[in-house]
Amino acid sequence: MIDDGLFAREMPLLLAAADAIRPPVEVEIRIRQAEEHFRKGSEALARSEMEAARLELDRALETLLSAPASVPQRARLLKKYQEMVEATYRLEVDVANQNAPDQEPAFDKSPLDDIAELTFPLEPGLKGRVKEQLQATVSQLPLELADPVLSFINYFSSTRGKRTLVYGLQRSGRYAPMIRRILDEEGVPQELIYLAQAESGFLPRAVSRKKATGMWQFIQFRGREYGLMQTPFTDDRLDPEKATRAAARHLRDLYQAFGDWYLAIAAYNCGPLNVEKGIQRTGYADFWELYKRNVLPRETANYLPIILAMTIMAKNPADYGLTGIVPDPPLEYDTISVTKPTHLALIADVADKPLATIREINPAVLKLIAPAGHQVRLPKGSANTVLAALESIPAERRASWRVHRVSTSDTVASIARKYNTSEKSITMANGASALEPEAGDLVVVPVAYPGVKPQAVKRSTSAGSRSKKKPLQTSAKKKSSNTGGARASSSKAAAPKPTTTAKKTVSVARSASKSSPIGSP
Repeated sequence: MIDDGLFAREMPLLLAAADAIRPPVEVEIRIRQAEEHFRKGSEALARSEMEAARLELDRALETLLSAPASVPQRARLLKKYQEMVEATYRLEVDVANQNAPDQEPAFDKSPLDDIAELTFPLEPGLKGRVKEQLQATVSQLPLELADPVLSFINYFSSTRGKRTLVYGLQRSGRYAPMIRRILDEEGVPQELIYLAQAESGFLPRAVSRKKATGMWQFIQFRGREYGLMQTPFTDDRLDPEKATRAAARHLRDLYQAFGDWYLAIAAYNCGPLNVEKGIQRTGYADFWELYKRNVLPRETANYLPIILAMTIMAKNPADYGLTGIVPDPPLEYDTISVTKPTHLALIADVADKPLATIREINPAVLKLIAPAGHQVRLPKGSANTVLAALESIPAERRASWRVHRVSTSDTVASIARKYNTSEKSITMANGASALEPEAGDLVVVPVAYPGVKPQAVKRSTSAGSRSKKKPLQTSAKKKSSNTGGARASSSKAAAPKPTTTAKKTVSVARSASKSSPIGSP
């Protein structure tokens, strides 16, 4: 006799079959919510509302990733997540690269995007040559010979691959001293510098298809874990020095967790959980076993061989035609903390350097305006000059007002015409009525940078002077009496001439010592 309650909890076969073919409700809801956030983010990008766009695009990805591990058809969510990551990457990079040179900086493509999932043939006889090279190579990172490494040595020896390798080795000169110092301080192998070459080619603003960002390619949550914070105005992942410190500490932590540099490097690429799962599935805590058993993502499987290939070739330059490479000179800079939002172009003006130079040493500034409290980097030796010049500009105007370095042919009238403003506004901003500017002076110009709303000049705010009636220039006689060639202070300046116009061309030669704005104390 069959017990009536035996199958009481069983679902009828018809209903079970229907449930099997019906997509789980939670999966459908999450996909629709993610698509709606993505749509809003795309529209915000089109309107150049970068903060709102980033928020919506992040919500789209988080909606898919935050699903419980036990949710049915989770594979659909992961597939949708991958598709959306790639679509987001294309959107953000395309929009960033459409900006004009004087607008927000553009992003660069990660070199790994082109080769990390590819395979390349082996060159006959290469294995024997590389084996001999390794016997004579000193390295803190173990350099093991394997076919995947040989295949990438073959690729980087080709015309296309060698161009990528040489470009990275040239750019490495800008950051190598800083990177090697930090790797040494954190107690990790010096050869990990080639991880940065593989990830970004030493491009601080590199972005991958998976939204990994910066020279060391941190994703958002991992960057925050190591102190790399992101705001609407700055992203520490783009700061080469901060990111290098974070990468060295992360790699050191991974090595302590796995006890093996190869597994640590693999975990850096795909996350420690993926490597742990591979070890659990196979029972092998060995990278090459995980590689052979195909339990790592293809990009991660190739990631370590790429780094080893670059390391071997860079340590044996004569064998690979790399001896003639001249590294770029190291980037050297001073650092100041800005007390108010400050436009990078203003800093470029007062430092007498191109805006591109200031942007290059400040890649973490996203919108060309450094927020209050941000550590801004300046060309080496210019910190005192820049700080003095910034003090001559009202704090609330440093994100919008401009300055102009006077040439021998400039007058207040010609400067006003150049910036489409009035002579009166210039003289009011510089604390005088209408006097001739002198060659080499910096003149404050109350007109906004492109995309920044201009602010009106108020007579009560003198541009950085304690007196509201500081002269726009000091007389040539007074300058000549100042020992050391520096410009006389405004407290000792001769009384301004009773002129009412500034039409006369100045013929005073520029003095290298003149770096403070007109009317500054």
